[in-house]
Order: sequence, then C-alpha cells, then structure tokens
Amino acid sequence: MPVNGSRQGATLFRYFPTKEDLILHRIADHQGEAARVVRDRQPEISPLTALHRHFRSGLDSRDPVTGLNDHPVVMAFHRLVFTTPSLAARVTQYMLDNEESLAEVLRGDITARLQAAQVIAVQRVLARTNWQRLVAGQTADEVYPEAVADADRAFALLQTGFRDATDADS
Repeated sequence: MPVNGSRQGATLFRYFPTKEDLILHRIADHQGEAARVVRDRQPEISPLTALHRHFRSGLDSRDPVTGLNDHPVVMAFHRLVFTTPSLAARVTQYMLDNEESLAEVLRGDITARLQAAQVIAVQRVLARTNWQRLVAGQTADEVYPEAVADADRAFALLQTGFRDATDADS
C-alpha cells in the first residue's frame, strides 16, 4: 500500500500479473513439463513411454499435480481451484499452453497436436479422478493402486488407440 502517497517497493502484482496467477503459482511450476519430459528423454525411449513413466513417478511421490495427494493444504488448494470459475479457467489456459508446448516438441504438425491434446487430456482426467476419490473419503494410499492401474490403462489406450479399447470392452 502507498505510504504518504509514495510507493514503497514493488507490488505483489509486479510478480503475479493477475490474482489467479498469484494463487496458481504452484501449478505454474509445472508449465511446459510434458514438453520437458519429452525433450529430456533418452533417444531410445518413446515420447509416450517417457510421459507415462513421468506420470507414474508423480503417483509414486504423491505429486499434487497427479491429484493423488491428501495433505489437507493440497486438498484445500484443489477444492479452491476446482470450485472457483476464474481459477478453473486459468488452469484450462495452463493446460492449453502445455498442450501447445508438447505439440511443438513432438513435431508441430497436426498429428503432433492431436497427440499432445490426448496426452494432456489423459493427465487431466486421471488427476481429477484421483482428487475426486480423495474428496469421497479415501486416502492417497488407498487410491494409489487404482490410480496406477488407471494410468497404465490410459497410456495403453493412447498407445493402441480406441479400436483396441472398444474391442476389449465388447
């Protein structure tokens, strides 16, 4: 706040352009993460395998970005984000930015954009499903086996496509 009409130091919004960015700075740490994972992988590892391993590692470490973290502060943060329209909209923008970054690393053509969209959507659905299970009363340790199975299934679907999934479900 100005003191006697003068500005004392930098304002908070110099570092956080919007109030949404101030609240979501933890998520901003993950900006471009999928693209980094693909860019930094070993050449013999496929992009999809690298992304799958990274998500599984996040589940193992209970990374909040996977939705599998039941610490009360993390749960309160997720509840705030998912129930505040302006925050949810900003998270959507982060996901779209991540999708674009991943597509660029994958080649930037229409196939790469489609692949990136699918990966980011899978990560979003898995994280939200994990969070919903925690909200329903399960602990992260209780949810973990199902979260791993869901992640393995989701990345297998990305690998094999919908045809195999619909055949298996028939």
